Amino acid sequence: MPEPRIAIAYDCFFPVHHGGGERVYRRLAELLVERATRVTYVTRADWAPDAAPRASFDIAGVWRGDIYDDRGTRTSRSALAFGFALFRHFLRHRRDYDVVFVSALPVLNVFAVRLALLGRPTTLIVDWLEVWNARKWRSYAGPLVSSVAWVLQSIAVRIGDIVTVNSEFTGERLVRYRRRADPIVLGLIDLVGEEPEASTRAPASPTALFVGRHIADKRLETLPAALAVARQRAPGLVLRVAGSGPETDRLRSAARDAGVVDAVEILGRVDEKTLRRLFIESSVLVNPSAREGFGLVVAEAAAAGTPSVVVAGPDNAAAELIDDGVNGRLAADAGAEELGSAIVDVVFAGDAMRRSTLDWFERERVERSLRRSVDVLLERVLVLRGRR
Repeated sequence: MPEPRIAIAYDCFFPVHHGGGERVYRRLAELLVERATRVTYVTRADWAPDAAPRASFDIAGVWRGDIYDDRGTRTSRSALAFGFALFRHFLRHRRDYDVVFVSALPVLNVFAVRLALLGRPTTLIVDWLEVWNARKWRSYAGPLVSSVAWVLQSIAVRIGDIVTVNSEFTGERLVRYRRRADPIVLGLIDLVGEEPEASTRAPASPTALFVGRHIADKRLETLPAALAVARQRAPGLVLRVAGSGPETDRLRSAARDAGVVDAVEILGRVDEKTLRRLFIESSVLVNPSAREGFGLVVAEAAAAGTPSVVVAGPDNAAAELIDDGVNGRLAADAGAEELGSAIVDVVFAGDAMRRSTLDWFERERVERSLRRSVDVLLERVLVLRGRR
């Protein structure tokens, strides 16, 4: 049987965009190409006409536009527009793909691709970065939009020949809606390369680091109060914050309220070289986020030998990446006392925890690798297509 022709559909593309999802899908495309598979990445053309990104696979830009509002929330308008662009593309190219791998973020992607391919023997793989309950949808999108989104999600989880997820956490939640589903959990740790300058020596000056978009779900406003608590035991501790977004001003206000303005350095967006240096030079990565589909930043920090503090929560899959006391600490909540105490515990653990963090990373990047997951995925595809 010839190698299948595969399309990957998602509205963001790395390195034009820098989120976790686009990093996963680009690497997935690269690994499929390594296996002599022809791959087309169908996405949003968010680049200048004369600056199309280069890749080892084909790139089809089917729509151009913004997908977030001023608060960093995906807009319904953009979801509809991109979904229609996907429908149009796959309707025109119905015979060009044997397999379509579509991200369920936003969920309209799933309906658009399924409708366009009706009547074709194309294998449809649906990937769920996250599956939300009704409560989470309400807090994210308001009562009307959330009700529609939750209903659409409940239907979409039943669509697809193969289902993939980014974490055990999401897989368990998905099975509540589709009991016979057997989701493949994509291993993602190997998206992070080895850091040649990783160190098991704790930095001389204690530093906490946050990396990510400054949006409400990240709960940046909790960090200054936690820093103030931590500085009672570690007076020289400072916080560096990389990234930008609508919550940056709220972070500054929280730093003033907590009396730690001089100990908080807001860096804005940084390049890859600077980010690598920040990971290496930090004592602890702090991620108080309430919602993560995976939390790849924890693995990025671990590659440098830097442990993490993550907050447990019903929508935070990043908690799965913390082996408490080995590669960091799992805080019970984002309160100042709990979060501040966890930060200090990691700082004081010093060299010993940096060594165990690096050991964790080396082990997990083999055991939970996307390369291994691709082999499992292709095997299941071939079995399904052999039955047709």
